[in-house]
Amino acid sequence: MTNDESRMTKETRMPSARVLRHWGFVILSSFVLPHSSFCDDVIARIGEIELHATDIENPGTLDAASLRKLAEAILVQRLVLKEALEKKWDQQPETQKLIQNTREAAIADSYLKNLCQPPDSFPSEPELKAAYEAAKPSLQQPRSFHLAQIFISEDRLETVKARLKADPTSFAQIAREMSEHQSSAKRDGDIGWLTEAQIQPEILARLPKLALNVISEPLKLGDGWHILKVLDVREAHTPFLEQVRELLTQRLRAEKARSNMQAYMTEMLQKHPVALDGVALSKLARP
Repeated sequence: MTNDESRMTKETRMPSARVLRHWGFVILSSFVLPHSSFCDDVIARIGEIELHATDIENPGTLDAASLRKLAEAILVQRLVLKEALEKKWDQQPETQKLIQNTREAAIADSYLKNLCQPPDSFPSEPELKAAYEAAKPSLQQPRSFHLAQIFISEDRLETVKARLKADPTSFAQIAREMSEHQSSAKRDGDIGWLTEAQIQPEILARLPKLALNVISEPLKLGDGWHILKVLDVREAHTPFLEQVRELLTQRLRAEKARSNMQAYMTEMLQKHPVALDGVALSKLARP
């Protein structure tokens, strides 16, 4: 099994605290940034360095945990930058050359991306439907389970078993009071939806034998005892077009942009052939 934050799954989960203190700086609120908040609000800071809502590019494409990580990265980068500027690192010849190269690349890249963006009308409805039919195999969602658990060590096992036997409906309360898996205990044992691939094999083997809302016998794994409850099951299925319309549209537009970019670069090279000095290049190459 994995660490305490993910005993049931192969993935870790970020904490859901509204104020996250880490490395000496504070991230404010929970990074839910509606369009109306896009002014100059300070959403995080590290010392005297502030991060504003408008500093986050396309926040609506990221979840709260990803926004926290991005905010941390930006603030730490700005702290490093402040120290570098104080030491006049930007005036070093090597740094000046790097700045110039980066500036040129950023301008060219931004121009090329803008030039190669497909029109707003792309993809059309027929194009979207055709892409959906072609992508159906890759869109299939695996079987998944909505699970709750009580995770305990050996010394609590008999107490929990006795309480469940006396009142099986007290599962949520017992999970909240006695489960040692902290994140799920706060949610009455609920660990959310997990696909078959995310669940430990020893636990997955038990799940098909459990009816909904039936409490399992304690299962001993390397990290302790797990008592399971299946809250719901979703069989493997392929989502409808409307369910993946936005995702599929974004994918098609990205593919079209890459295709346009490749075609544009090919055309540029045809119009402006590159002249290479083989002798000069061979002198630069590794022996």
